[in-house]
Amino acid sequence: MRWEPLVLIALTASLVGLMILLTMTNRRHRWIALGTLAYLTGLGAIVFTPLSFSGTAVYIMPAGIGRVNLTQLDVWNLGFFENILMTLPLGFLFKHFWPSLSLWGVGFLGLSVGSFIEIAQYILSHHWLINRSSDINDVLANALGVLVGGLVALALQHLQTTHQQKLTRVSMS
Repeated sequence: MRWEPLVLIALTASLVGLMILLTMTNRRHRWIALGTLAYLTGLGAIVFTPLSFSGTAVYIMPAGIGRVNLTQLDVWNLGFFENILMTLPLGFLFKHFWPSLSLWGVGFLGLSVGSFIEIAQYILSHHWLINRSSDINDVLANALGVLVGGLVALALQHLQTTHQQKLTRVSMS
């Protein structure tokens, strides 16, 4: 029963991956789609299953309903920075797929994603005993990670635009 979320994630990822392989003909787009799917599958496995990653090892968490922290802010620990790194690619993907999305929009999506993850962990912990904690620090770290990823994508877009403008000026001279 505790492993049903992992089975659902694996089944969904397999079906979407098969659909990508069968329907996408452009190689570059196919690889981007498969990379995005791999990231989202890994993210789902990390946050919605009883598997825990300590940086050097993977272990199975005991059955339980987790804990809830809505008040104690602790932004100076390794877990906070790990959550930022975990969601940074998501902000990059948001900005990549929706280039006109403002940084405010990326920040709002980050806050929404962080809130969704923590609410889902709370519900899954009570339904499937995956023993995940719901923590305000994680919401903030996830939002910050998405925002930083959006900033990185924005910086890369700016560099690409500047480079294209320089190439255009050189070719016109």
